[in-house]
Amino acid sequence: MKKLFMALYLLLVISFISEPGVFSQPGMIDIYEKIGQLENNFEYLGHRIDVLEKMIDDIYWYNKVGDVAYIDKVYMTGPPLAHESNPTAQGAGNPVKFWSYIFIPRAVQNGKKYPLLVFPHGGVHSNLSTYYTHIIRELIAQGYIIVAAEYRGSTGYGASHYRKIDYGGLETEDVDASRQYMIDNYDIVDNNRIGILGWSHGGLITLHNIFDHPDNYDVAFAGVPVSDLIARMGYKTQDYRDLYSADYHIGKTAYEDVEEYRRRSPAWQAHKYTGIPLLIHTNTNDADVNVLEVEHLIKALKAEGKKNFEYEIFQDVPGGHSFDRMDHITAKNIRMKIYRHLNAVLKPDNPFKTVKDLQKAGYVYE
Repeated sequence: MKKLFMALYLLLVISFISEPGVFSQPGMIDIYEKIGQLENNFEYLGHRIDVLEKMIDDIYWYNKVGDVAYIDKVYMTGPPLAHESNPTAQGAGNPVKFWSYIFIPRAVQNGKKYPLLVFPHGGVHSNLSTYYTHIIRELIAQGYIIVAAEYRGSTGYGASHYRKIDYGGLETEDVDASRQYMIDNYDIVDNNRIGILGWSHGGLITLHNIFDHPDNYDVAFAGVPVSDLIARMGYKTQDYRDLYSADYHIGKTAYEDVEEYRRRSPAWQAHKYTGIPLLIHTNTNDADVNVLEVEHLIKALKAEGKKNFEYEIFQDVPGGHSFDRMDHITAKNIRMKIYRHLNAVLKPDNPFKTVKDLQKAGYVYE
């Protein structure tokens, strides 16, 4: 899609500057202003396409998971914006509104309580897409209720929600608000059995949640978690760094405010870990979250003398960043380790005992 936008963009620019006498026409709008208008139009179009893709994906969720789960999408609130562009404007200081997915096993029974899993999606700007359908099915099959927040900065909800991003900041509070929503609104949720799991940026949110709200969670899994934003700014491209220093985000580079990047980095906040059971996975051939970030997190936890966390550094497992979320048998066996870790604490009704149980959960019966 980005290549299509770029091709259209170049075509329009070329057609514009190729007009006879374009630079000599009296009062002609500056070409850079014209290009800026085109860029704004492409950004607007991109957000509209994201909204359309999200609407289609929502239908696909019912198609892929509706046979085993009751699915809902609810509107809730988190804290106000981290930075108000106009603090005296109407609505300034209001809570941020966002959607969350809820998945409830169709096998639930009235009068029983079930463990809850809080599932923050990954991506600097992304959403809970049907990429995760097989994992949701596996969790549902074991008897988990799941809530997945489309926290501030998620895509598919227009430019305004996109620009509310607070990576490593208040989006963590949005995710915790989704946990509280489930406790307040669903009697079948057992508030003494609550876990949180996420991969990549979802892993970062998982870590910040158990660091900042240790009493709210009983167990956690962080897969290939973004762990050190300072190191990340060093090995990523300038385009990636620009996402963080944008005026609607942190607004500064790591060079300009290294302490803010430290605050948002779990590896630099390891002293806050209180010891709830935590499992960490990483992969040496991860081309997104370099293993050095997760190694820093692990070493920081050890240096702080922390106990009760486990980790595994996998060696060049196929799939790189997605290695344990894929459909090959190696990934399924690795996910069994994750589920055993969660199940030991949360004790769902139907815990997987072998990888064959996991494989059966992935079937979609017509």
